[in-house]
Amino acid sequence: MKVEATEVDGRKVYSVRSFNQGVATWLNRLPTLWVEGEITELRRQDRWASVFFTLKDPEDGACLAAQMPRGQFDALQLGLGDGERVHVFGRPELYEQRGELRLKVMTIERFGLGAHLAALERLKSKLAAEGLFAAGRKQTLPRFPRLIGLVTGNDAAAKKDVVTHIVQRFPPANILIAETYVQGPRAPTAIAAAIGALCERGADVIVLARGGGSFEDLLPFSDERVVRAVAECNVPIVSAVGHEQDTPLCDLAADVRASTPTAAARLVVPDIEELRARLERTRTGLHRGARTAAERYTQRLERAHERLRRAPLLAIERKRARIDTVHARLGALSPTATLERGYAIVRRGEDVVRTTQQIDTGDDVSIRVADGAFGATVA
Repeated sequence: MKVEATEVDGRKVYSVRSFNQGVATWLNRLPTLWVEGEITELRRQDRWASVFFTLKDPEDGACLAAQMPRGQFDALQLGLGDGERVHVFGRPELYEQRGELRLKVMTIERFGLGAHLAALERLKSKLAAEGLFAAGRKQTLPRFPRLIGLVTGNDAAAKKDVVTHIVQRFPPANILIAETYVQGPRAPTAIAAAIGALCERGADVIVLARGGGSFEDLLPFSDERVVRAVAECNVPIVSAVGHEQDTPLCDLAADVRASTPTAAARLVVPDIEELRARLERTRTGLHRGARTAAERYTQRLERAHERLRRAPLLAIERKRARIDTVHARLGALSPTATLERGYAIVRRGEDVVRTTQQIDTGDDVSIRVADGAFGATVA
């Protein structure tokens, strides 16, 4: 676009609009580039087409206005906030109406994020190959811990959350706190040392807790020294670092991961009210079972006493029945019973006549019937 000037007293004079158009045209010829700075004054509204923020140089405070289409900004899903250091890729432009210089942004990256992520992926693969994240290494949390170790920062909100919820859930709990650096270059060594100290002090479960923070804030919990200290600890460790969406490498090495410090408290101690309710249910069940058993044994004893009381009578009845049976059998077999059925006994002298060959005609015989005896002569 050609910018026209007006001749005034031999001078070329530009209007403000023409001047701004000329500068804007010249700026459009500049290449796209990366700019590093801290985000401040971030402004985003759903009804706006663009997101506005200022890039500030952390060294001397120099500022540069920046603008980015809201759809592109939201698609990055960076969750940026004021004070975060970023690399911004874009092109300088002039807002002609106001004559304001700003950077038209195409994309944003957190400062050093790419290099950090690549390094973390390499470390993750290395430690996974050594088996530090294997499920077979995981230890079971004690049901009723005698001493709970807590590694956390000094005056940290995470410390308060963990302690408060542990005491609320299980007032008899004993907690040993190891306050340490949880952010910055000294944090990894300090965290690893705190874990080792709690193991030596006899803790039978350890909670590693830190509240939320930026990606850079949580980097110590992905440090190899911390990850190895967690994996090699001889007591179970619950990792409660950051928010649910954060996954530092210590989470993978820990025996249990908690989404928040508050959730960690629920994992390491039982709820005393639930225990009391369970004990009451158990006590009630034992009473009911004991009462049922006593009633059952009483009924068995009563039946046994009844059987003992009736046993002699039953024995006498059975013996009487046997005697009657034998008597009936003997009666059926006796000669008297035979005679009563119409039979007679014939004798010749002292001998019982069983065949006709035993007697001759004219022999005297005696005949016995059921109601007496009489003599006869064989014809």
